[in-house]
Amino acid sequence: MKIPPSAAIHLLHRCAQASLATHSTQLDGYPYATPIPCVPDAHHRPTLCLSALAEHCKNLRADPRCSIALLDPAAESSQSGARLTLLGDMEPFQPTPLELARHLRYQPEIENWLQLDFTFYRLEPRRLRYIEGFGRMGWLEAEQWLDGPALEPEQEAELLEQNTELPADVRLLGADCHGIDYEIAAARRRLAFPAALEADELAARWPEWIAALA
Repeated sequence: MKIPPSAAIHLLHRCAQASLATHSTQLDGYPYATPIPCVPDAHHRPTLCLSALAEHCKNLRADPRCSIALLDPAAESSQSGARLTLLGDMEPFQPTPLELARHLRYQPEIENWLQLDFTFYRLEPRRLRYIEGFGRMGWLEAEQWLDGPALEPEQEAELLEQNTELPADVRLLGADCHGIDYEIAAARRRLAFPAALEADELAARWPEWIAALA
């Protein structure tokens, strides 16, 4: 089945938590899986803030190959809900000030962690497996995921500065060319656009989309 990248992208953005599987250094040849908070970057690559003392971080330093699995948080079961597995290489990176600000909007609790031994990692995907339901599944290549329209951090920051008409209980997390991530009562939500927008079209229609959050 041909999978539209947007379907998998929307699922990634709806998920605040993921399962990370790394190669165990304690038991050679065995995968080591752990739940982990996950924040998508401007190109829909999962980014993580990890402690150097964590077992999964030690595993990644020895072998960056890993996978991240996500399940639709609204799913009634793991078999009926949409799910996504990304396979790739996890690389440490130093976020720019705008990238750090984005991560803190999604995961504000890490501000205190950064005074300790925590480091940022980003998954560079190679292939992705998306399952929407029975008989609706398929693989996506990395270029299908990464080569679509993108809203760069500077463009996102300009848009977020315009959020003057938001309801009191809505907090914007991030925007991209496929949708808007926001939070209501500490629960992550996703406003998915009917079709991907180029950055200039998104900017022109920004007030329209913000009004839809009310």
